[in-house]
Amino acid sequence: MATFDQSNAQCRVFTFKEGLLSAVAHDLEIDVSRFSVEISDDDGSVTASFDATSLKVVEAMVDGRRSPGKIGARDKKKIEGNIVDTVLSAKKHPQVRFESTDVSAVTVVGTLTLNGRSREIRLSREADTVTATIHQPDYGIKPFTAMFGTLKIKPSVEVKLSLER
Repeated sequence: MATFDQSNAQCRVFTFKEGLLSAVAHDLEIDVSRFSVEISDDDGSVTASFDATSLKVVEAMVDGRRSPGKIGARDKKKIEGNIVDTVLSAKKHPQVRFESTDVSAVTVVGTLTLNGRSREIRLSREADTVTATIHQPDYGIKPFTAMFGTLKIKPSVEVKLSLER
């Protein structure tokens, strides 16, 4: 069995802004700093667990690239607090779990349990990276909004898990 965690792999979440005041907001790259992934040597099945309290803002993104200095340390902490406490309700649901049901060369299908809700999800696979688009409302998550809804995070976020060999 191959085992991966934050010491030999990387899990990132990408959020995207929208709304009337989106010009003053930022797309974000967020690191999941505690997780474990096990891949069976026999059939390639995957079991993974992600600590919902471990999300840390890496940087703001502009046109798909990191934009250092756009967000200060204090704002990063505030965003992280909102993610953990408000968006993910991580005190109530501290673990995000995934168990595969079908693995092929280009896709991994399985059950994702997030925010106390389980749904089937399909991940795309390319080499040692899997990518998933997670529609937050499917898991009972209300995407973050501010300023009376004129600033919002899009309902779908992208998750990339890169495994080192």
